[in-house]
Amino acid sequence: MPPREDFEIGGEQIAPGTRRTVDLPVSTLSDHTPIHMSVHVIHGKRPGPTLFVSAGIHGDEVIGVEIVRRLLRADNLASLRGTLLVIPIVNAFGFHNRSRYLPDRRDLNRSFPGSTGGSLASRMAHLFLTEVVARCEFGIDLHSAAIHRTNLPQIRISPDTPSILKRAKLFGAPVILTSPLRDGSLRAAARELGVDVLLFEAGEGLRFDEMSVRAGVAGILRVMNDIGSLPRKGISKAKAASILCSSSRWVRAPAGGLLRTFKEDGEVVSEGDVLAAVCDPFGDEELELVADFEGIIVGRAVMPVVNEGDAVYHIAKVASPAAAETAVEDLTAQLEADPLFDEDEII
Repeated sequence: MPPREDFEIGGEQIAPGTRRTVDLPVSTLSDHTPIHMSVHVIHGKRPGPTLFVSAGIHGDEVIGVEIVRRLLRADNLASLRGTLLVIPIVNAFGFHNRSRYLPDRRDLNRSFPGSTGGSLASRMAHLFLTEVVARCEFGIDLHSAAIHRTNLPQIRISPDTPSILKRAKLFGAPVILTSPLRDGSLRAAARELGVDVLLFEAGEGLRFDEMSVRAGVAGILRVMNDIGSLPRKGISKAKAASILCSSSRWVRAPAGGLLRTFKEDGEVVSEGDVLAAVCDPFGDEELELVADFEGIIVGRAVMPVVNEGDAVYHIAKVASPAAAETAVEDLTAQLEADPLFDEDEII
C-alpha cells in the first residue's frame, strides 16, 4: 500500500503519523496583538475519514474546551485512521472576553457561511468553514447552555437527517433532541457542503461539569469508532439507549423575584408537578411554576433571581417517562463508574 500523502492546511504540511498545531490567522487587535484560530491536526499513518471536533464557537461555553483537551490526551488516538482536526477555541475573541459574542456583538453561530469581506464574525465563519469544515466528511460541535443556565448532556440533530440519527444514538448522551437547522448556523452551512454535524450540548456557560465532560469524551470516541477512525478496543458502548425527543418547551417565571428550584436536570416530571417557586423579597407573595405536560428536564436556570417571563425549566416530551428515568440513571451510573482521572485531571 503506498504511503499516505501529507495533510495540508493553512499552508503547512503534516506528515502521516504526526500531529501538529496550526495557527490560522484571523485578525489583529487594535494594540497589534495577532489573533489566530488554532487547529490541532492528527494525521494518521493509515487512510480513513477526516473528522473535525470544535468547541468555543460561543466564547463563554468553556466546557467543550475541556472535553477536547481530554480527547487530545486519549490513548486511543495512537490508533487513528484518517485525520482528526480539533479546534478547542473557534471564537478566540469571545473566549478572552468570557462572552458568547464577538466584539461587534454578532453571534458566530448565526454568521455562516460568511465571506472574506463581511463583518468580523462573517470573516471568521468563512475561515472556519473553508479551512476546516470543507476538508472533512463529518463533524462534532460542542456547546453548553448560556451563562446562568445548565443543560443535561444532549445531542441535537435536525428532524430531516435520519442518516446521522444512528450516530446520535451511538454517542450515548441521555437525550437526543430534534431541532430545525437555523439560518446562519454551522450545521446549516456544513449541510450545504455535504458535511453532517452532531451538536453536543451539556453543562453551564463559564463552568465545568465532570459528568458532562465525561459524556462528551466518551461520545466522541464512540462516534469515531463508528465512522472508522478508531478501533473498538478501549471504547465502551452506552449501557442504555438515548431518549429521542421530538419537541420541548420552556416553563417561564410568572413574576419577578427570588427563585427556589425543586427539580434538577435529568428528572422526569408529570403534569401538575411543582418545579419551583418565585417569591418577592419580603415573603408576602409566592407563585409556583408547574409542569403542564409530562417530560424530562433537559435544561434549567441556575440563577436564583428572575424577571417575569424568564425561561426557568426546559422540558422535553417523552413517550415513556419510566424508560426515560431508567435511561438517565443507567447512563449516569456508567459515567460515574469510569476510572478516576489523575489528580491534575480532576476539575
